[in-house]
Amino acid sequence: MTELGIDALLCEGGTTLGYYTGVSWGRSERLFAMVLPRTGEAVYVSPAFEESRAREQVGSARLLTWQEDESPYALIRTILADAGTRTATVAVEETTRSFVSERLRSEIPGITLVSGTPITAGCRAVKAPEEIALMEIADDITREVFLAALPTLREGLTEREFAGTISKLFTQYGVSGGALVLFGQASAHPHGLVKEHTLREGDIVLIDGGCSVEGYSSDITRTTVFGKPTEKMREVWRIVRRAQDAALAAARPGVPAERIDAAARSVIVDAGYGPEYKYFTHRLGHGIGLEGHEWYYLVRGNTRPELAGETHSNEPGIYIPGEFGIRLEDELHITPDGARLLLPQAPSLEQIF
Repeated sequence: MTELGIDALLCEGGTTLGYYTGVSWGRSERLFAMVLPRTGEAVYVSPAFEESRAREQVGSARLLTWQEDESPYALIRTILADAGTRTATVAVEETTRSFVSERLRSEIPGITLVSGTPITAGCRAVKAPEEIALMEIADDITREVFLAALPTLREGLTEREFAGTISKLFTQYGVSGGALVLFGQASAHPHGLVKEHTLREGDIVLIDGGCSVEGYSSDITRTTVFGKPTEKMREVWRIVRRAQDAALAAARPGVPAERIDAAARSVIVDAGYGPEYKYFTHRLGHGIGLEGHEWYYLVRGNTRPELAGETHSNEPGIYIPGEFGIRLEDELHITPDGARLLLPQAPSLEQIF
């Protein structure tokens, strides 16, 4: 905050507030927020009728409350004044709702609002060993669920039915989880189609899913086949696996994020599935942690150097309209001297782990 000239950080209820404070609070039209001055302790603003519930979570921290006919933004003005920053530069967490920002501007003269992303995303992106351990548990559960689900594949099964089986299996592990399931030609569309597809002999089966363990997410994709694959399916799978390998080899601290995407994309394009995004239609990966998709992204144009401790999905794919699609996705952990995946890679089209 000092380096960026930021006087205070404001977070509404949500994932980032929970990350910094452990406070779990839903959002409504009534503002609940934390204000963290650059110097001094965090201060919370809560509706007065919620004071008891708020106090349970914030403990002995300073808590200011507002009645239904009062403005919470007047309290934020007081917090800033007490911190000696009446004309403050306030960083707002990126998911802060627009009406909150507008009220801050209109009710606190001289305030300057800037993005809090360099602070919030920057801190959340670099994972501690304990965070990585929780993600590894989530990945391990996802592997077991996918393996347990495969024997239930049968002719005539719908995508929705198979996804339901996966969700029930996650429940048996005591976690919340689910999956996107794509059969046959639907797999040529990365996030599927509205139309429900039914499984037939020889269809590609794409499973993209995960779960949450103590708030930390997994996001794994495996592609297999129901029955005997064609040689084209095998060859496309091998290209995608080589692309995933290339991204893993390219990833290390100091490497720009876009270079990791380029390493995977060049394998696919050089194999004849180009140019550009023609068949590999999306970025290589997204950040992952407390949210399934979070900063930072492995995509062209992101020149930010990688840092040890960051985690991303590594998910190259080839999608052939009217035929099938192949995607492999694993969690990529940037280590001090390179990178690793949190799960063993898929050995073949027929064997997913």
